[in-house]
Amino acid sequence: MTSYANILKPLHLGFTTIKNRVVMGSMHSGLEDRFFNYPKLAAYFGERAKGGVGLIIMGGISPNRQGWLLPAGGTMNSLADIPHHRLVTHAVHKHGAKILMQILHSGRYGYHPFSVSSSPIQAPINPFKPRQMSDSQILATIEDYARCASLAKKAGYDGVEIMGSEGYLINQFLSNHVNKRTDRWGGDIENRMRFPVEIVKAIRAKVGEKFIICFRLSMLDLVHDGNTMQEVIIIAKALEKAGITLLNTGIGWHEARIPTIVTSVPRAAFVDYTAEVKQHVSVPVIASNRINMPDVAEEIVASGQADMVQMARPFLADPYWVNKTATNRVDEINTCIACNQACLDHAFKNERVSCLVNPQACFETELVYIKTKKPKRVAVVGGGVAGMSAATVAASRGHAVTLFEANNDVGGQFNLAKVVPGKEEFHETIRYFKVQLKQTGVDVRLNTKVNREQLEREGFDEVVIATGVVPRTLKIQGSDAPQVLSYAEVLKGAKVGYKVAVIGAGGIGFDVSEFLLKPPHQPQPQPLAEWQREWGVDPNPNYTSKGGTQRPEVEMPVRQIYLLQRKTTPLGIGLGKTSGWVHRAQLKKHGVRMLRGVQYKAVTDEGLWVEHNGHDQLLRLDTIVVCAGQESVKDLVPRENETTLAKYHVIGGAKLAGELDAKRAIREGAELAAKL
Repeated sequence: MTSYANILKPLHLGFTTIKNRVVMGSMHSGLEDRFFNYPKLAAYFGERAKGGVGLIIMGGISPNRQGWLLPAGGTMNSLADIPHHRLVTHAVHKHGAKILMQILHSGRYGYHPFSVSSSPIQAPINPFKPRQMSDSQILATIEDYARCASLAKKAGYDGVEIMGSEGYLINQFLSNHVNKRTDRWGGDIENRMRFPVEIVKAIRAKVGEKFIICFRLSMLDLVHDGNTMQEVIIIAKALEKAGITLLNTGIGWHEARIPTIVTSVPRAAFVDYTAEVKQHVSVPVIASNRINMPDVAEEIVASGQADMVQMARPFLADPYWVNKTATNRVDEINTCIACNQACLDHAFKNERVSCLVNPQACFETELVYIKTKKPKRVAVVGGGVAGMSAATVAASRGHAVTLFEANNDVGGQFNLAKVVPGKEEFHETIRYFKVQLKQTGVDVRLNTKVNREQLEREGFDEVVIATGVVPRTLKIQGSDAPQVLSYAEVLKGAKVGYKVAVIGAGGIGFDVSEFLLKPPHQPQPQPLAEWQREWGVDPNPNYTSKGGTQRPEVEMPVRQIYLLQRKTTPLGIGLGKTSGWVHRAQLKKHGVRMLRGVQYKAVTDEGLWVEHNGHDQLLRLDTIVVCAGQESVKDLVPRENETTLAKYHVIGGAKLAGELDAKRAIREGAELAAKL
């Protein structure tokens, strides 16, 4: 039995104690910005506190109007704001957890015309150019921070976190990347750090000693002209002297072209930089980024690399992460797969955040699983994520559920996704659902292809059709040739030649292209050192390079690949907002030729004839991989007005093929099962 004694050990801060070393980090959920959503926000945080986490950091509250992330964003600058926040602090304290309110001034990342920064330099990810703050504006902003912290204390928060990383306002002062000032707020590091140091001093003077001040410091900027580790350490020591209680880790700016939290980033990829800073300060230090399972968290604390571990998205995925760890039920953890599809992608589109693998996240008051008073016999046909979601929720509510799967294992399309380089975390979702199927008592029948007559004969009350999709075939001359393969065949191990065309540039086309770039027996997941070389991250924790970057070293791909699409729009435009650029960059730096507006004419022994830019041309190829969409499997769906003994429901890919959408599939399964 594995011990997790180090992460479960209390942390004594002198004036208060945090019951364990696990921190739920800040995330913007989309509920913070409107007072009428605070009951939902309280339920969301209350569930995580009930789940055992020691410290929660509520994200993204601005100290003034200029600091808004969005117009009329969440702000704490008047007594009228306090009652709503008390709902949140009460919900957390009821379960013995502590909560900090993060004070975040967006600076030039503010998506509004009032934005300000250290210098009037527009961010590459924002259409609004900021105004340069005057000396008096800087001093007024420092006071705004102090007033904001004081109001947070009145609202019942145990402390505040000052957001000084990810490229927001304080980071914009700390780094030469944006700060081009020549007055007392710019120039050398002593001047550049004056702004955050004065903020900490002002807050400490306002709130007294018995109040947590956590500072999230960028320990690796990953942008041009960013700070060196020596400068990071100077800042950290100055912040400690100014009065912080905890030092948290921030990695990378939002505009950085190096991924920091997507699935392909190795677990705990940045902990060495946190460990380097920890050697130079005496306040407790928190590690963050791509920590999602207890063994990784335990190793970080046990080895002395950090005093606490912060996870944000893993608590969207499973609010009971800590309690499951404490009772050695790690196999029951619904693991964050770092896909960003329902969390960050939603946040950056101004939608309410949730979680692909846990649709209840941020919907705790709306998607509720209540024990049924009238148990039914429920058949679920299809063991992909839609079917497993429906089956486990229905069974947890007390229904007698039978799951029919035609193949020899459950998992559906996730069994294909999990072999794509950088998507190894998908193994965890399949493991989680398998455990849930067993625990909720679902009768799982593998290698069983059922027809309607069998379902009717067995007397089910409800039948859920989750039969998913099959790859769409290419319908041109010669498309039945042996060198034409479906994406499913390729991901299952079919032999692929050296020169390849991938037809279809949706998510699957990009996945298959990345799969084909790498040797078939490469280590999975990608070793950290190899990932650092590929993306140009300085591996030296005491880096002297500005921003901690170096020249990327890209290994030669094992194939020549064309990625083709019929549409004339840019390739990959439909990929996730926060992760799509990573996939596009991967293909580009590995020499994948990406063509749009392609018409497919014929397959011959020589290759693929296409029309591109008004001209016919032959792409000389060994293999053609078809990723041109999917078709729903609907053979069990009753026809309109057809009489059936059971009530039929269609979810997931069987309902709508389109692009594969696990987020929709899992949510549809859960929502349907919650109503049965």
